[in-house]
Amino acid sequence: MGSDFKAIPLVDISALVEKVDHPGMADDGDLLDVIRELDRACKDAGFFYVKGHGIAESLMAEVRDVTRSFFQLPLEEKRKIRLTPRTGYRGYQRVGQNITKGKLDMHEAIDCYAHIEPGKYGDLGKHLEGDNLWPDCPSNFKVLLDNYARLLRDLSRKIMRGIALALGAPSDAFEGGTAGDPFWYLRLIGYPVPASISQEQRTNTGCGAHTDYGLLTLVNQDDDICALEVRNLSGEWIQAKPVPGTFVCNIGDMLEVWSNGIYQPTLHRVFNNSLHYRVSVAFFYESNFDAVVEPAELCREKTGGVAKYDKVVYGEHLVKKVLNNFVL
Repeated sequence: MGSDFKAIPLVDISALVEKVDHPGMADDGDLLDVIRELDRACKDAGFFYVKGHGIAESLMAEVRDVTRSFFQLPLEEKRKIRLTPRTGYRGYQRVGQNITKGKLDMHEAIDCYAHIEPGKYGDLGKHLEGDNLWPDCPSNFKVLLDNYARLLRDLSRKIMRGIALALGAPSDAFEGGTAGDPFWYLRLIGYPVPASISQEQRTNTGCGAHTDYGLLTLVNQDDDICALEVRNLSGEWIQAKPVPGTFVCNIGDMLEVWSNGIYQPTLHRVFNNSLHYRVSVAFFYESNFDAVVEPAELCREKTGGVAKYDKVVYGEHLVKKVLNNFVL
């Protein structure tokens, strides 16, 4: 799948947000238009902007602002919540600590995950057990981000209901055993100006080319810096230019498996070649942590009747990636 798209499509999902949980929604013309647009965007690009999502633009800006305030702190302050295996790979990582395909990424970040009770998933979940690490400064950090994650989890569920309908499935197809108790994680990312990075450490890559691990990603990016790039079928890198008030959404590995390849994640990367520090806050909406994800029967029927993908235990997929993501 995929195409030689030259721009990221924009989808107004206001009808979806308002009506997808209502009885009789399947006959609503406005909602059907949104579903057709989502289907086209997932097939053609695997990326799309969403507007009409119901999240206040002022909240989106506040989340970016508090993230930027934290990254402006001295390194010794930021390292008080540093990420280690003992923190469940939660917390702060310095510039160059994250790795994509064996190469250092020129960004710093805070990783936050949904809570995992000790022992809940046995050996599968032991690496990510624990609570998130929150800084003392800014003082509203925890309250703001907890609320933001809650709102984006609900928004993501609604978008996934639209994607289920786009695939011809019931609206709740991704709930229950697949994502009825969705795992999520949140990355607050800062991309320094290249000249501020030491010569020994410097590369030109803010984050190397990759696909995301789960079902759906929502990115809240600075309004005035072009840095995110998406690769089309011809191998061209297309800029996901900021559109104020929107989220940039993209589909992940688990949706590719579930849809039997009808929808496929798209490689993307980040280059901050501007003269300004860039902030991006990515929310990842995933399967249930212990879900066994496999091609859905209705998607197999649409693609020749044969499963093109093996079963994947989402938690195993995530943990394998996380354990290879950092220089510790």
